[in-house]
Amino acid sequence: MLTRNYYVYIMASPSGTLYVGMTNNLAARVAQHKNGAIDGFTKKYGCTKLVFYESTDDVYGALAREKEIKKWRRDKKEMLIRSMNPGWHDLYDEITG
Repeated sequence: MLTRNYYVYIMASPSGTLYVGMTNNLAARVAQHKNGAIDGFTKKYGCTKLVFYESTDDVYGALAREKEIKKWRRDKKEMLIRSMNPGWHDLYDEITG
């Protein structure tokens, strides 16, 4: 049976706005955010830098995790980002390299 991965991710803008999302194709989805291909929050606020992601093979778990993180206060989201990416670097090259 084919195992599919689902990703919960956080994008950041240069001004510090954060966006939490979920996808089954992280590289393609982040590219869409970077290119402004989809109208909405990330395009409006310029959230083009991938600063956090985690994966699971459970779609329901990924959806629940996305909702959980979206409810968090900003400081808790920042702690999560720093736990994986202390320098807040753009992780896009890491996932496409």
